[in-house]
Amino acid sequence: MSASIRLTIGALALAGLTACAAETPAATNGSAVPAKPGKIAVAASDTDCKVAVTEVAAGTSTFAITNGGSKVTEFYVYAAGDRVMAEVENIVPGLTREVIAELPAGAYETACKPGMVGKGIRNALKVTGEHKALTADAKLADATASYKRYIKTQSDTLLVKTQEFVDAVKAGKIDKAKELFPVARTYWERIEPVAEIFGDLDPAIDAREADLAAGEEWTGFHKIEKDLWITKDISKDGPVADKLIADVKTIVEKSNAAELTPLNLANGAKELLDEVATGKITGEEDIWSHTDLWDFAANVQGSKAAVQALRPVLEERAPDLVKTLDEKFAAAETELGTHQKGDGWKFHNELSKAELKKLSDVINALAEPISKIAPIVAK
Repeated sequence: MSASIRLTIGALALAGLTACAAETPAATNGSAVPAKPGKIAVAASDTDCKVAVTEVAAGTSTFAITNGGSKVTEFYVYAAGDRVMAEVENIVPGLTREVIAELPAGAYETACKPGMVGKGIRNALKVTGEHKALTADAKLADATASYKRYIKTQSDTLLVKTQEFVDAVKAGKIDKAKELFPVARTYWERIEPVAEIFGDLDPAIDAREADLAAGEEWTGFHKIEKDLWITKDISKDGPVADKLIADVKTIVEKSNAAELTPLNLANGAKELLDEVATGKITGEEDIWSHTDLWDFAANVQGSKAAVQALRPVLEERAPDLVKTLDEKFAAAETELGTHQKGDGWKFHNELSKAELKKLSDVINALAEPISKIAPIVAK
């Protein structure tokens, strides 16, 4: 699938989520909608990324990104080494989406990525002063520690299952590798919000062919996926498999050592549902294997784990929201459960348009209350 077709499909899929990510229409003249008081306006286009300020005070900052261009875009705040401090993906042309970041004093870069490829259009951002970290709140600190324990269990198993997958690929066992592909990816998808923090490692592991910029080397799960299901020849994939396991080992080490903030949990829970809406529902994530529902389920599970870690805080600050989240997660899990098949899931191409629509509807309904968590955590 071409990048332009993929982005068009993603944009259409995301349209149903507009109410759940603080999205508003762009100004008719193509400029950014003025940000609400206390929010930093970002005017993104196909050729520019205009951030309203170049310096902010340490603490939490809310960026309101308006896409006035013709391509779906992304917005990132990077620390040194392209460590992702905050991100929001799939910003459809004509809409504004928000993301909240907790930024200690230091030097950062903001970036817009028209077409969701490449290094992006970057600007320097200086953060000055001191602030009281969100984890100074004991319950938020406990939530972050709880989520880190979850990430460790999942990342440790990711390493084991990826090694099994790599061993099968290198041994030329196509059927075994096909069987292991969605299993290994289940653990990857659960931890992806943390894995995405570390610069180029995420695309090295998980880039789809349509994600690549011109001349960019393709490695990782989806390169091998294509060879397993389409070319049906993995005889030359040994180096790709070796790089995959090496990159996964690095991700596991970095994920287990990472210092997370409560906003990583809140933003990550939402990001995982956006992934479902723009990749799994459309079938473009695992376009050759059609194992998208394994990823879909893992995204929902990973999102729920982040929300559950924050539950004590949410029960104290927004008890009605907790009830809604419980109801919406249960509805999503019930609908997804109708597509279980043995120890796994039906293939994406086995589902009808009506069945995919039902799945999309329950994810949209869940994403809306999840979008409310980050502002509550940032209070």
